Amino acid sequence: MKLRHALFTMALAAAAAAAGWMARGTSVEAASPMIYELRTYHCEPGKLPNLLARFRNHTTKLFEKHGMTNVGYWVPADGEAHENTLIYILAHKDRDAAKKSWDGFRTDPEWVKARTESEAPGKIVSRTESVYMSPTDFSKLQ
Repeated sequence: MKLRHALFTMALAAAAAAAGWMARGTSVEAASPMIYELRTYHCEPGKLPNLLARFRNHTTKLFEKHGMTNVGYWVPADGEAHENTLIYILAHKDRDAAKKSWDGFRTDPEWVKARTESEAPGKIVSRTESVYMSPTDFSKLQ
C-alpha cells in the first residue's frame, strides 16, 4: 500500500510540475474544469519495454486522435515497480468526453492492429488501474 501511495504522490507531483505547460497550452473555463485520469499499468515480467514501445509508437498518437490530452508518462524511479510499471495522466473535457474517447479508442482499427501485433509474443499488461480526479479550486491544473 505504501508503494501505491508513493506512486500516486509521485504522479501528482509530476502533474503539478506540468501545470505551467497546461496553463499555457489550454484555455478552460472555471465553470467546467477538466477531469484528469491517473492510469497505472502493471506489466508481465520483462514486458515494460514492449509497453513503452507501444505507447511511444502508437498509443499516445491515438489518444490525441480520440480527443484525450497526454499530460505525462512516468516509470517509478526505484524498487520493483521500476521494472514493470507505467504511470500516466490524461486530461479529458469531462467524464462524458472521457467515455466517448475511450470507446472510440478501443474500437479504432489502428489500435486493434497495434495491440494485436505487440501482443503476438505474449500478453504485456497484467493489471490496469484508473482513477478519475477533479482539480481542487486552488489547483493550477483546471
